[in-house]
Amino acid sequence: MDGFEELECYQKARAIRINASAFCKTLPKDERFRLVDQMIRASRSVTANIAEGYGRHHHQEHLQYLRQARGSLYETLEHYHTALDENYLSIERHQEIDTQIRTALRILNGYIRYIRSRTQK
Repeated sequence: MDGFEELECYQKARAIRINASAFCKTLPKDERFRLVDQMIRASRSVTANIAEGYGRHHHQEHLQYLRQARGSLYETLEHYHTALDENYLSIERHQEIDTQIRTALRILNGYIRYIRSRTQK
């Protein structure tokens, strides 16, 4: 593997980040320093932590960054729940995003299991 960009968990997270950024542009201006800021930070944190963890040479450090990425995925999902509750998002679109994020979580959890198994050898 040549880099973190080839990781499937990174690719899924990047798509989520891009979608979150596009969605935030549709939100009302009064959400700029509330929901928009939180959602952008959380979604960016996912890809940043996957990339930074990949650059660590110690497996335990790598795992810690992957766990941070997982937490940020859950945080991003919660911000979408807020958007739904505030009627900024349709139920149908929310379900699509929920599925996308939960798929990314499954893939990231698989990668975490893989890295963890390498530390036990």
